[in-house]
Amino acid sequence: MQKEKNQSYITSLILVGCLYFIFGFITWLNGTLIPFLKAVCQLNNFQSYFVTFAFFISYFVMALPSSAILRKTGFKKGMSLGLLVMAAGALMFIPAAMQRNYTFFLAGLFTEGLGLAILQTAVNPYVTILGPAESAASRISMMGIANKAAGMIVPAYLAGILLKGIDGINEQVKTVTDTAAKEQLLNELAQRIINPYVVLTIVLVVLALLIRVSPLPDVNNEEENTDTAMHPSIWQHTYLLLGALSIFCYVGVEVITGDSIISYGTSLGIPIDEAKWFTSFTLGCMVAGYVAGIILTPRFISQETFLRICAILGIVLTIGVLTTTGKTSIYFLASLGFAHAIMWPAIWPMSLKGLGKFTKTGSALLIMGIAGGAILPLLYGWQVDASGNRAAYWIMIPCYVFILFFAVWGHKLGYKKRYL
Repeated sequence: MQKEKNQSYITSLILVGCLYFIFGFITWLNGTLIPFLKAVCQLNNFQSYFVTFAFFISYFVMALPSSAILRKTGFKKGMSLGLLVMAAGALMFIPAAMQRNYTFFLAGLFTEGLGLAILQTAVNPYVTILGPAESAASRISMMGIANKAAGMIVPAYLAGILLKGIDGINEQVKTVTDTAAKEQLLNELAQRIINPYVVLTIVLVVLALLIRVSPLPDVNNEEENTDTAMHPSIWQHTYLLLGALSIFCYVGVEVITGDSIISYGTSLGIPIDEAKWFTSFTLGCMVAGYVAGIILTPRFISQETFLRICAILGIVLTIGVLTTTGKTSIYFLASLGFAHAIMWPAIWPMSLKGLGKFTKTGSALLIMGIAGGAILPLLYGWQVDASGNRAAYWIMIPCYVFILFFAVWGHKLGYKKRYL
């Protein structure tokens, strides 16, 4: 009996790990889509960052509805539904490519994001309550590694297809005077995305069916409310609201770093065939950060202290990006991945502590904070057009400062006076 229980637990972890891999793959694909769609649809920098806006704003739109959906469907059916919605979004890329219509591409990204929001809302708490509470941090870290490993593989697959020889095509487009010839070049470039997204659609549908018939248990996520009298309103938990703003800042800087590094590299004159690997370097640094977190917290250092160190490291490395040139600047930018790794695992529990019956609503508010990945990269793209790729990175410094504030003082506000 115990052996069957262990096998079921391992099977569940593997299936959930596959989900983290899939949405890591799709999320980190945005870094490849930005330069690709910029070329295909002839966009400026500001316009190209609507890729991240369309994708991440869906989290803000879908966070609260996702909770309602999951209450009706349960975790397993909810995961399957999320995958099917993502498949619908991926399928929209086919007519978008055929018509070379940027609005259709953005609609596909938004739909993918809606499905991913449902999936994230189900999977994040699911992996926490799937096994013993004392090993939850270890499971979350394993899932994080699966997520970032997917992002490291993207350049070996889709970037190699979509961005191959794109520098030469961009130069041809600039020099071709015949409108019909220019349109043909761009249409042929757009066709590259069709086959990969057909495959992606099929994978998502198959995975949705596998999850639906899988032995994943429908675990219970109900929480007891032990402090209703002390907390008549969720808005009294100041630290939760500051935590949501910290998530907003963290996701914003992570997306800027991961999704801009290819374009930043090409702006420095680095060929796209080399620059396409820079996102993998960033995610490699994040994996190193996850490993450091597993080893160091809480045995040697508290998550609060580690978050403070990483926020300071973010400030220092960003200054390094702003004050150096060439590949040295790229190395500073990629190294920010290490600073980002601990932020989600630390901010999340620091924001939800002591919420009682408000935990689900608090989780939804934190998910809404993912909208930072929509707003801040768009501001970065606007700054790139105004002041250049490198100078635009200054907008990340106030974000790290706010995360540092949360790590030092913010996580205590509204909590200390009630609980200590």
